[in-house]
Amino acid sequence: MWEFLQQLSFWDWLALGTVLLILEVFGAGGYLLWIGLAAAAVGVLTFLMPELSWEMQFLLFGLLSVLTALYWWRRQRSAVRASDQPNLNLRGQELIGRTFTVHEAITGGRGKIKVADSVWMAKGPDAPVGAQVRVIAQDGVILQVERID
Repeated sequence: MWEFLQQLSFWDWLALGTVLLILEVFGAGGYLLWIGLAAAAVGVLTFLMPELSWEMQFLLFGLLSVLTALYWWRRQRSAVRASDQPNLNLRGQELIGRTFTVHEAITGGRGKIKVADSVWMAKGPDAPVGAQVRVIAQDGVILQVERID
């Protein structure tokens, strides 16, 4: 084993990097990408400086693996931005502030409003069929509305 470690060449590091990158293709989620690139970088450094000891090669490999992984982690965290459509995929939230027509009269605080090609349960002040209401909140599948006079 010691003889193998003392005889490490750039080909060994490039082969390790290639194997790790191939494994990454099969769905490691980005973890092996940076370790594979670190192994390839150590391979290139070993090619340029063949006198590097195996201890230094492993030290460089570990250091480059950690640095590239931290770089990617920080870059991913900074890439998260606030959405320009924060209510996207929150069914009903995009309706708040919009005006709709009463489909079934709101009596006793309950009724239905027509939203595009669907009908939603509504809660709010009494309103006859055809009246205009504005959605002011959502409580599960029930939209809270206010009457527009």
